[in-house]
Amino acid sequence: MRIFIALDLPDPLLDQLTALQAGLPAGAPSKRETLHLTLAFAGDHPQEQVEALHEELSLIKAAAFDVQLSGLGTFGKSSPTLLYAGVAVNPALAELQRKVVSAIRRSGLPAPKDKYHPHVTLARFHRAVDARELAHLGEYLMMHEGFAPPAFSVASFVLFQSTLHPQGARHDELARYPLAWS
Repeated sequence: MRIFIALDLPDPLLDQLTALQAGLPAGAPSKRETLHLTLAFAGDHPQEQVEALHEELSLIKAAAFDVQLSGLGTFGKSSPTLLYAGVAVNPALAELQRKVVSAIRRSGLPAPKDKYHPHVTLARFHRAVDARELAHLGEYLMMHEGFAPPAFSVASFVLFQSTLHPQGARHDELARYPLAWS
């Protein structure tokens, strides 16, 4: 099972993100139903290990909080590999992510090694972006540099299974873990 832990996004924000994607000058936009904010990618594992992870995730205690998306950016140094909506600095989000990574370790699965950079993937670039597309992408980023939709409340996090298909990935919710309102 290919699994990851993430925050799902509210419909009004999904509406804003898909409207933003409509003007993309290059790349393959992420499908609305796959837009999320990843806490940790756990990889491919047998069901028994996923069940052990589920047990550890169930033990996480954290308060509910708000998240603010802020700005757009790309990953990939010489040529972009993906376009994302960034996330404003958020200590509560960072703490939840650390707890999720600890739960992954305690379940016996290898924890992600990459530095956490919270974001929502808006599009992927499956081939090198040519000079013309790169110029249009730069204009697109400048046009949306002040992107900051209203903050959204996070009351739970989700264990997802990702199944890859020729038409793209499908994400299925395996379990939801509530956060406490203080």
